Amino acid sequence: MLAVAALLSSGSAAAAPETGFDWPLRPRPMVERPFDPPDQDWLPGHRGVDLGGTPGQAVYAAGPGIVVFAGEVAGRPVVAILHDGGLRTTYEPVDAEISPGRRVTRRTRIGVLAAGHAGCRAPACLHWGLRRESTAHASREYLDPLGLLGRAPIRLKPVGHGTPAAEG
Repeated sequence: MLAVAALLSSGSAAAAPETGFDWPLRPRPMVERPFDPPDQDWLPGHRGVDLGGTPGQAVYAAGPGIVVFAGEVAGRPVVAILHDGGLRTTYEPVDAEISPGRRVTRRTRIGVLAAGHAGCRAPACLHWGLRRESTAHASREYLDPLGLLGRAPIRLKPVGHGTPAAEG
């Protein structure tokens, strides 16, 4: 879980959870809009990623944790899950099929994707957010949820037309 360890290592000695995370939509969705954090909390930005889907599609918990919220925020249906290490994932717009206080795994269905996400090119988009909760040593911090997936960076190498000796 190097990705989670990297998310948690901001100078503190916090240990990374020993559990895995997965995409909240299946099959693996297209990222319609990437994470774009603001320079300051009050400035505009995109504090999560938008994943392309379809209305009524099942939404799953990205990892193990406890549901801490399932309801509406500013008229939009939202589910929030607290994970080990003080991480909180949020999912919107999701019509919840789960109640606060319930323990979940990354295979737990938490609800269905609702239509109506502004600016989404897909029939529906799941806004998937991640933040590290406030601690005695640091304030709340928004993070890129794709970091939970442990994806290695893609490195492209040049393609030659033959072996180095043949090109000489």
